[in-house]
Amino acid sequence: MAEFRELTRAHKAITMDECKEILRTEKRGVLSVIGDNGYPYGMPLNHFYNDDDGLIYFHSGKEGHRTDSIRKNDKASFCVYDGGYRDEGDWALNIRSVIVFGHIVEITDTAEIYRLARKLSRKFTDDEDYIDREIERSGPLTMMFALVPEYISGKKVKES
Repeated sequence: MAEFRELTRAHKAITMDECKEILRTEKRGVLSVIGDNGYPYGMPLNHFYNDDDGLIYFHSGKEGHRTDSIRKNDKASFCVYDGGYRDEGDWALNIRSVIVFGHIVEITDTAEIYRLARKLSRKFTDDEDYIDREIERSGPLTMMFALVPEYISGKKVKES
């Protein structure tokens, strides 16, 4: 397994439980992969953190820059941050962020893709009829990937 840098300002670190809470509750993050010509390719996307296996799932189309990049190099980083808060009378925002380094695997079992798509959808709506319609319409065109964490770190920062 690769070695990863520790936080430079370790006193700003948040706990692993806080990291998991942010991954579980926040709806979006930025996935960064190695794209065309070796350039970083970062894209905002929604995700589902699964407490049962510790993996981060996201969906994709079967073709495109993201899918091509992942198939060429499975290493990735994923950054998520919360909405933050302001201390009374202060303009600066306090934000907790998490960065996950790992590798991506493709989920190929159709039933598993649909099961995970339902879990991901429930982060946004509890309308089961809508979810059923979307999976029926888009399911055959959907790929599902899992980010397998190798290193997770989080910190709290104050804008200033």
